[in-house]
Amino acid sequence: MSIPKPLVQTNQVFIVSFVILALLFHKAILLIPFITGVYTLIIRNNPIILFSKRFLSKPANQYIQEDKEQQMFNQWIATVCLGLAMIAFYFNFILVGYLFSVMVAVAAGMALMGYCIGCTIRYRYMMWKHNRAKLQS
Repeated sequence: MSIPKPLVQTNQVFIVSFVILALLFHKAILLIPFITGVYTLIIRNNPIILFSKRFLSKPANQYIQEDKEQQMFNQWIATVCLGLAMIAFYFNFILVGYLFSVMVAVAAGMALMGYCIGCTIRYRYMMWKHNRAKLQS
């Protein structure tokens, strides 16, 4: 399964925008991308991507495609970090809350510029699993 790159980028802009809004105005705004992320992980369909499909100017298969499993992995990382940020803010660990929030915004922002941190993490993890399996056999 794959997702057209413009839809992935729309989701990344959504995440970056809401994290910035939350840090500038009110931390509770983090609930919006967090709930969207939890929903995405449970249902395995991102509502931002589903909504944005209607705005594609060409058929979906005519765009550069992104791997859905990779995007789910990235969503998992972002959702966990947003959850940890909200917990930190709730318990008044402001610095930790900012750290996790900014990490999400930076990772999504870097992905918009062409470098996927989540892809690197997943690749290293898959290589580690592969090498470990080779050693055990």
